[in-house]
Amino acid sequence: MLIRFSLQNWLSFQNETSFTMLATSERQHGDRIPRIAKYQARVLPIGVLYGGNASGKTNFFQALNFVRRMILEGIATDRPIPVTPFQLNSTSAQEPTRFSIELLIDEVIYEYSFSVSRKRVLQERLIEIRSTSEKILYNRDDDGPHFHSSLAKDRFLAFAFRGTRSNQLFLTNAVSQKVDNFRPVYDWFANSLVMVAPDSRFAPIEKFLDESHPLHVRMNEILPQLDTGIKRLGGETIPLEMLPKSLTAELRNDLQDGETVRIGPELAVTNTQGELRGKKLATYHLRDDGTEVQFDMDHEADGSKRVINLLPAFLELGAAGSKKVLVVDEIDRSLHTLLTRKLIESYLDTCSAKSRTQLLLTTHDLSLMDQKLLRRDEMWVAERDFSGSSHLIPFSDFQETRYDKDIRKSYLQGRMGGLPHLWLEGTDLITPVVATQGNTE
Repeated sequence: MLIRFSLQNWLSFQNETSFTMLATSERQHGDRIPRIAKYQARVLPIGVLYGGNASGKTNFFQALNFVRRMILEGIATDRPIPVTPFQLNSTSAQEPTRFSIELLIDEVIYEYSFSVSRKRVLQERLIEIRSTSEKILYNRDDDGPHFHSSLAKDRFLAFAFRGTRSNQLFLTNAVSQKVDNFRPVYDWFANSLVMVAPDSRFAPIEKFLDESHPLHVRMNEILPQLDTGIKRLGGETIPLEMLPKSLTAELRNDLQDGETVRIGPELAVTNTQGELRGKKLATYHLRDDGTEVQFDMDHEADGSKRVINLLPAFLELGAAGSKKVLVVDEIDRSLHTLLTRKLIESYLDTCSAKSRTQLLLTTHDLSLMDQKLLRRDEMWVAERDFSGSSHLIPFSDFQETRYDKDIRKSYLQGRMGGLPHLWLEGTDLITPVVATQGNTE
C-alpha cells in the first residue's frame, strides 16, 4: 500500500509537496479503513485528486509513473535522465529533482527516495521503518554507498554497486544482479502498482480471447449490465498472412504450445500444437431479431472502449487477497458520471480493516465530491499559485468543512482552491477567492 508520495522540482511542482494516504481523526466510513496494528496507523483505501486544468493533477500522475519506469526500466547507457524540473524561475532548472515514497509491503513500511539531475543520480536511500526506530538499509551519495551494519560485510553488494552506472538507480541494478535484499520494494512497483493514463490500453486482450479464462467469463457477465450495448466480447480469427513474415517466424520459434502473446492493441497469437492462430478482439451486439452481429473495436464508442480497458483493473482490485494499487488519471474520461461512481462504490464495498488495496485517481467529476461516498481526508485539491507552482491540499485541512457540510458548494465557491481562474471579456474574474487552509467560511 502507498503511505506517502513526495516530489520536489518536477514540472509544475517547485516546492516539496506530499500526497498522504494515512487516515486522520475523521470518523466517517471507518469500517473500510485498513488498520496496521504494528504501526498504530490506519491507511486510506482511496485518494481522489481534484483541480482545475493545468493545476498539477496529471503532473502528479506522471511523477509516480516516472519513478516506476526509472526503477523497472532504467536508463540506457550514456542517455540523459528524462526529468523535467520546474521551469518558471531562473534557478530550478539547475537544481535536482527529488522523489520520496513510503510503502507498506507485507506489514513492513519502507521509505525509498532518490534525487536526480539529467546527468546522474545524486542521492538514493532505502529505509526500513520499524515501529519505534528506522533501519537505513543503504544510502548512496557522493561519498559512495553506505550499507547497514548487517549488510556491510556482503561483498557482492559492494560489487553490485560498483557496476551501477551514474544514471542508474542502485535498486534497479541490484535486482538485475539477483540481489534479493531490496527486492520487496522493486516487486511492489513491478507487481502491485498499476498505472492507467487517459489513453491507456490496459485491457489484457489475450485473456479476453480465451473463453475458458475467468476474466473472459466475468467481463461477459458484467458488460451487458453497463448499458454499453455490448452483449459479449469475443475474437475474430485473422489470417497470419496479414503479419510480417519475420514476426511470424519469430513467433513460431518463441511460442510454446498453448501459449498466447499479445502483439498489438487488439491482436493476439496462440500456438496450438505447432500451428499459429491469430485472433482480433471484437464485440458482439444483438440485432432486433435476436441474432448477434460482430463489431470491430474501432466502431465502439469511446466510453465503451474506456469501460473495457478499466473494468479488468477494477475486478483485480476488488479480488479477495488483492494487494494492487490502481492509479487512474482522469477516471471520468469518456465515462458517464453514474458509471464512474458505480465503479468506485463497487470497489469501496470490498474494502475492510484487513484489505490491502488502494485506488488513487484524478478527476473533474464533482458528483464524486460527496461525503456520503468519500471522507474529507480522501479528497484532495491541486492548486496552482500565482508563481505557477502546484500544491496538494487535503480537504481535511479545511477545518470548518464539517462532515455535514455541502463540500461541493464550498469548492465551487472557490473557498478551497483548485478552480480555474477565468477571465471573460467584459466581466470580472470568475474565481477571485484564493483558498485559505483552516477557513472555508
